[in-house]
Amino acid sequence: MAITTKNFGTAPDGTAVSLYTIKNDNGFAAAVTDFGAILVSLFVPDKDGQVTDVVLGFDSVEGYFKNGSFFGATIGPSANRIDNACFTIDGVKYQLAVNDGTNNLHSDNDLGYHKRVWNTQTRDNSVIFTIDDADGSMGFPGNKKVQVTYTVTDDNELKLEYDVTSDKKTLINMTNHSYFNLAGHHSGNIEAHKLCINASKYTPIFERLIPTGELVDVAGTPFDFRTMKTIGDDIDVDDVQLGYGQGYDHNYALDGFDGTLRKAATVEEPTTGRKMDVYTDQPGLQFYAGNCIKPETGKGGVQYDKRSGLCLETQCFPDAVNQPAFQDVIYGPDRPYKTTTVYRFYN
Repeated sequence: MAITTKNFGTAPDGTAVSLYTIKNDNGFAAAVTDFGAILVSLFVPDKDGQVTDVVLGFDSVEGYFKNGSFFGATIGPSANRIDNACFTIDGVKYQLAVNDGTNNLHSDNDLGYHKRVWNTQTRDNSVIFTIDDADGSMGFPGNKKVQVTYTVTDDNELKLEYDVTSDKKTLINMTNHSYFNLAGHHSGNIEAHKLCINASKYTPIFERLIPTGELVDVAGTPFDFRTMKTIGDDIDVDDVQLGYGQGYDHNYALDGFDGTLRKAATVEEPTTGRKMDVYTDQPGLQFYAGNCIKPETGKGGVQYDKRSGLCLETQCFPDAVNQPAFQDVIYGPDRPYKTTTVYRFYN
């Protein structure tokens, strides 16, 4: 196992930015940057031993200054959408950026954790990123100490561990927003990928993409991925929910949630034979099929477009802070935030 470091450019404030690559003896490697604690590249062998980068991204830090699709981003303090961009804790209302219709999406486009330069430590097979986030930052209460650890294992796993403490009660619901294309980041549309999600229910949404508060059976709907199914089979059928998301952009209520790490989903790419299992200790998985990726130039001059990558974002349910029937996403002095996600690759 080895970690190498190289220059990745300069942040807008003049801070030097680095790229850290963690590589095991199988050729499996993850490249992460201290700008945004972003996953830049993930090199994975296929059935013939050919190693390819399977996540969308950019060749230098400048590409991530805008990053409207949140390629590879560590999202925090809050992932996904919050209704009317506000929430209340103990009778105090907190207003966030209105950046997605009337909603808040992914905390803040410009001030979110994906736009910060993080402090860095390296260990044998891990890169540890930390930041201090001040009380009132982006509208969120509490002085927060945030840590995200990327670890590569000899079993071709990428493990992400999130640890947050706050001196006040606050909303925390973090995730990673990587876009996967198991044929290679350069390979275009992901609709031929096969997907299985271990969820018998999902959370339907209103037109403005906020959950209705219901848990609905996937059986008999286009959202049924309980057995392996090609993503493109139903993605464009005439369905109100798919219309709202322009395809799949929905949260799944994972079966058997008990706070322990368990398999949530499997993705297969038929041509290369690459497979990915997703493990999480969280109750929800947002499956986003990249429906709204705008045409832009990514790594190696590759043109990314609609559905060039898919996201499987482990998290609590969207807008849980405003929905009493959903999980408790308020953390503070007596309740630190700690969660783990593992992406395991094989063929």
